[in-house]
Amino acid sequence: MTDRHYSFADQLMLNADQALRTLFGRPQVTERPNPAVDMPDAELSDVQRDHVARLMRINHTGEVCAQALYQGQALTARDPVVRTSMERSAAEENDHLDWCEQRVEELGGRLSLLNPFWYAGSFAIGALAGVAGDKWSLGFVAETERQVEGHLDEHLEQVPAEDQRTRAILEQMKRDEIEHGQKALDHGGARLPAPIKALMKVTAKIMTTSVYRF
Repeated sequence: MTDRHYSFADQLMLNADQALRTLFGRPQVTERPNPAVDMPDAELSDVQRDHVARLMRINHTGEVCAQALYQGQALTARDPVVRTSMERSAAEENDHLDWCEQRVEELGGRLSLLNPFWYAGSFAIGALAGVAGDKWSLGFVAETERQVEGHLDEHLEQVPAEDQRTRAILEQMKRDEIEHGQKALDHGGARLPAPIKALMKVTAKIMTTSVYRF
């Protein structure tokens, strides 16, 4: 049995389908269970529940961005091995997307109204990074995952210790982000220049601030 080879137009249609699933449907997840499935729910105050729901909304939008970034890069990646690696990482990011959405719903929150905007921007950035070359595309992934790891650490500090369900999700996400970042470097990702890293931090700050509110 041979693998099917998709044309560029086919890939665009597949990406459109993925975008619709990410923004308006349920993402296609892997075989992994939600890490919070066996964790008891904590008794949180209304203020705590609202704050944690907003933090998980930020993480959900971050995963929307990650999904778009990986899809954009996979579309323009030159090396089939790199493309396959990105597609697997994107599938695991879909797990995060689903887990975050479930937790937001459990906490009585809602998803961000800005998700379509952030998806479109991240997809464009991912595609441009892929056009620049696989080493820069992978370097962008590695730096993105490093910065996401930092955001997850900040959120873990803010989530109440008794909220084991949220903490289990964030801790598994952190492990995955570290693995994805290292995988990108192992495949030849280049270290990004300092100005690019700084611009990424500014963009992330705009995203987290706006999504916390909207």
